[in-house]
Amino acid sequence: MADLANIPPDIAALSFEDALSELERIVRQLEDGRGKLDDAISSYERGTALKRHCEAKLREAQAKIDRITVAADGTLGTEPARID
Repeated sequence: MADLANIPPDIAALSFEDALSELERIVRQLEDGRGKLDDAISSYERGTALKRHCEAKLREAQAKIDRITVAADGTLGTEPARID
């Protein structure tokens, strides 16, 4: 996954829930706008990495629940699992 190549190791080690929680905290902090510009830029960059990490985790979860299908000609494919 190319997205994971640019994610710092400390973020890559986070669970989805922990990364999302930190991302939410950063968003609240940036929305308040009380910090220094350099701190806001660093927070924004970390938030971007956290967002990429969360997206990658969601893609991994989706891949685990996609259903493998076999077409009439024998080719394999996947389709999203139905959650009813």
